[in-house]
Amino acid sequence: MKKSILVIAALSVFLFLTMAFTVQEEVVRYKNLKVLPKKTTKAELDTIMKMFTASLGVRCGECHVRGNDAQRSWDFASDSNEHKNIARGMMRMTARINKKYFKDVNKEKNIQRITCYSCHNGKEKPGMTPPPQQQGPPGGPGARPGGQPGTPPAGQPTTPPGAPPVQPTGPRNQ
Repeated sequence: MKKSILVIAALSVFLFLTMAFTVQEEVVRYKNLKVLPKKTTKAELDTIMKMFTASLGVRCGECHVRGNDAQRSWDFASDSNEHKNIARGMMRMTARINKKYFKDVNKEKNIQRITCYSCHNGKEKPGMTPPPQQQGPPGGPGARPGGQPGTPPAGQPTTPPGAPPVQPTGPRNQ
């Protein structure tokens, strides 16, 4: 009987100490979350903001304003910067697109959701035209050194576009 009471007491102390030293996420109530869930944790918000920084190639001041220049603090809740509402609109847009077109993302592992980076590619303003195509070496493949683009290497017959290839003649083909 004494052993069972001692075991229960030891387990209770162990459980109490385990709960006392468990690191719990700091509960922060943000003042002005309009798109993100109200229960967003500090760690989650930090991760999201770092993703914006990398995806858009911008810093905090692109959307947020300084609250007190003397203390160099930020007023993150302020809506006075118009870019903050633009970012909220973009967040809503990507959420709608992902919900409508990528709802099966968990079923097929090869489908990825779109993010800010999908369009912005690390730049503040997304590109409106595709990047220029890469060109190969001067003259293209098979061009002789110093030759004009599109000319065949020395000793090769020329063929007009669309025509069948010309077979060289000579002692090798007989």
